[in-house]
Amino acid sequence: MDKANSNTRRKMPWIAIGIIALIVLLFSLLVTQMPKGFTSDLEQIGTGKPAVVFVYDPNLVSSITQTEQMNEARDHLGDNVFFLLARTATPEGEAFIAKHNADSTEVFLFNSTGELIKRKPAVLDANELMRLVR
Repeated sequence: MDKANSNTRRKMPWIAIGIIALIVLLFSLLVTQMPKGFTSDLEQIGTGKPAVVFVYDPNLVSSITQTEQMNEARDHLGDNVFFLLARTATPEGEAFIAKHNADSTEVFLFNSTGELIKRKPAVLDANELMRLVR
């Protein structure tokens, strides 16, 4: 009996280590699958890449839908395009809105030098966003 009890004690740390390793692996997979957030750093406009700027109003459901579509487009376009938010009720967002006479939930496309190319009302699906940039 002592030998069986001793074998069980030796296996327990390995079982615990295996469970911890599995939890860490599952957590890291979950983190890598989460969508990246969007920055509100509008100073990136005109810094060498096209920029899609969305006027984001957290009080509107269409804003959530549009950011989901932007996430999908970003998955396909990668780091070749900036996806930015001009958030309402923030100084930077309000300055952008005033400068471009923008409405809530409007999408703007700027070329790599910062020139405004197009503007459209949201919600644009991911395919339309990708066509807009190309």
